[in-house]
Amino acid sequence: MIVVGLTGSIGMGKTTVAAMFADAGIPVFDADAVVHVLQGPGGALVQAIEIAFPGSTTADGVDRLKLAAQVFGDPAKLKKLESLVHPAVHAARTAFLEDHHAASMVLLDIPLLLEKEPLPDIDVVVVVSAAPDVQRERVLARPGMTVERFEQILGRQMPDADKRAHADYVIDTGTTIAATRAQVREVIACLISRSRPS
Repeated sequence: MIVVGLTGSIGMGKTTVAAMFADAGIPVFDADAVVHVLQGPGGALVQAIEIAFPGSTTADGVDRLKLAAQVFGDPAKLKKLESLVHPAVHAARTAFLEDHHAASMVLLDIPLLLEKEPLPDIDVVVVVSAAPDVQRERVLARPGMTVERFEQILGRQMPDADKRAHADYVIDTGTTIAATRAQVREVIACLISRSRPS
């Protein structure tokens, strides 16, 4: 099995690219989606997050804007939140890999892949990238996003140039959907070719 790690800074089109891998038949683990389930209605982390960050949850689960207001700009609180979330996501990722052990390739969509300790089960790193003005426009169009919050998020993430330097493959999403999809297909073809015995 080839384990592909997909990452990229906020607003770079990672979700779109992950969906293209899934459309090509590659099983995809979406770390953000797992977090949404864990923090959603009846989610396994809701009670622990409410205890750690009072007032950050509702009957619908974690209120991400309220939680962000408590956490952003406070490294100690962010570390506390990560200590709750990361083990649960790791367990879900381990289960995903076990469930798809017979697949020839899987994709792990992990936003902070390069900011954290390297994952031992990653064979290839794919980074999605776009021009800074494209990134900024995409992010500031999101509901509830502010310039200040965008800059705080960027401050926690490795600069795009550094991510690209760590990549085995870079997918440019600052172009058309069709062109991006063509790049995804090319990466998949290259990986399949690499995995075949010579």
